[in-house]
Amino acid sequence: MSFSEESPSVDALQISDDWDVYSRFSKAQKHFIIFVVSVAGLLPTLVIGTFVPSIPQIAHDLDSKGAVVSLAVSLSVFANAIGGLVWAAYSSFYGRRLMYLWGMPILCIGSFGVAVSSSLRSLLFWRFVQAFGCAGGVSVGVAVIGDIYGAEQRGAALGVFFGASLLGVALSPIIGGTAAHYWSWRSLHFSLGVWGIIEMVLIYLSFPETSHPQSGETRKRKLMFNFVLINPFNSLWLLRSPNIMAVTLANTSAMVTDYVLLVPIAYTIGARYHISNEALIGACFLPSGLGNFSMYTFCCSSALTFNVICAQVASLVAGRLSDVMVAKWKVKRKGIWVPEDRLRAVLVGGLLVPLSVGLSGLVTAYIAGPLGLVLNLLCLLMNGIGVDFVLTPIGSYNVDVLQSRSAEVIAAVTAFRAIILAPVTAAVLPSIEMLGVAGTNGIATVIALVGYGLIVLTIHYGDRMRAWVDVGYTPLES
Repeated sequence: MSFSEESPSVDALQISDDWDVYSRFSKAQKHFIIFVVSVAGLLPTLVIGTFVPSIPQIAHDLDSKGAVVSLAVSLSVFANAIGGLVWAAYSSFYGRRLMYLWGMPILCIGSFGVAVSSSLRSLLFWRFVQAFGCAGGVSVGVAVIGDIYGAEQRGAALGVFFGASLLGVALSPIIGGTAAHYWSWRSLHFSLGVWGIIEMVLIYLSFPETSHPQSGETRKRKLMFNFVLINPFNSLWLLRSPNIMAVTLANTSAMVTDYVLLVPIAYTIGARYHISNEALIGACFLPSGLGNFSMYTFCCSSALTFNVICAQVASLVAGRLSDVMVAKWKVKRKGIWVPEDRLRAVLVGGLLVPLSVGLSGLVTAYIAGPLGLVLNLLCLLMNGIGVDFVLTPIGSYNVDVLQSRSAEVIAAVTAFRAIILAPVTAAVLPSIEMLGVAGTNGIATVIALVGYGLIVLTIHYGDRMRAWVDVGYTPLES
């Protein structure tokens, strides 16, 4: 499928005030657009996730320690935050398409640089470049979907997008672990660079501009060489909104549990259940398994298909459920749309997040053998489903309340989250060494419960919170 010069690019159209901006693309075109941005949205999670299982091998190759090499994960999260702000800010001026075309070459250069790194210093530098290049995959991708879908369809579409992104969270560790054990972590990063090249060609040939024109005006086409300096950090001012800050803290609290479970997995589940194979350590992220004939591997591999399907279904269900909540409560209010109604979907599965991380810490500390491994895999599954039910409705909510600056608000949320997650990832292993797995996971459980409480408060008092600070919210429809 391709889009010619006659495609409905907003850069070339003059639009009347009563024209429906969401009708520019056909259903098939919208599905294709979702596919392209979902593939791009996979890249940031693959860049981060494929690295983690190979940390012990990279530490050995570079004559370093695992805790030191794991700093590259924190640096990648930080680079993702900065890059997301940059790509989001410029996407509001130049459009979505050019941001993909500018970011992919940087990803490719960074990936090739990581692959040839011979020292920890060069590894950290190229990891920053690599993560910066693909950082727009999520913020710009969410904005693209917000551009082409209205409020009552947006949640389901974003459910597909976040499902694809979270599929990367599930698959990237096993890809990274398998590559480290059977191939080479260097070859893996060469492959990520090649993927970036393929994605760049696909976008160049077939991806249209989706951003909204201003009603009644013609937006002049921005040339690639006509560079305008924009302060990307202006997007962070959107966080002064009490609503955005509350859901961002809730979003971050869920991701904290994810990182607490996954970043140290080689030193928690791997060490506790005697799994030294990098591929099998990566398999625990799914949880799933590859390869061997041991009981531990059987326990992992038997969950492969089930867990991947559950992760995707959870994201799709969460997105669809958030749309249902919007429509249901709009009818109850006789046509009045309240964006906080979408957050009611979080209440359905959000409690799985604190429950899963707390149970995993206790199981790892006190239950040995195959039973402990199986229970841990179930906890990881619960956590993945719970995180889906938190991230997808919140992502849609952010677009709902700030549609005109959707890329920027997603980037601001991601940046703030990264500010928290970067030191968290660096502190997880030292915390486990000091407090133990159960103690560290207990802290994460409390954080997740606080986040859940913030969602409840936002649902009940969101209208008053929006009245405190106006950051240019989408007008309520009646």
